[in-house]
Amino acid sequence: MIDPKKLDDIAKKLSDAVPDRVKSAKDEMGKQFKQVLQTQLGKLDLVSRDEFDTQTQVLLRTRQKIEELEKKLSELEGK
Repeated sequence: MIDPKKLDDIAKKLSDAVPDRVKSAKDEMGKQFKQVLQTQLGKLDLVSRDEFDTQTQVLLRTRQKIEELEKKLSELEGK
């Protein structure tokens, strides 16, 4: 669902933002940043990009079918 490499990159950027004077704790902070990100992102109700794209296509086909049925209904009501 969420690419672990991206989490590592975000955690590294946060860790790199820590001042050098607290460098001894920098590695530990990076691990904690990653853990917090994983926990918080895990709480979100997210779907994969593939699932999102699939559902978008289903919705598009459904809308097209509804439009076709509405057109047929209008024609039948006109008779």
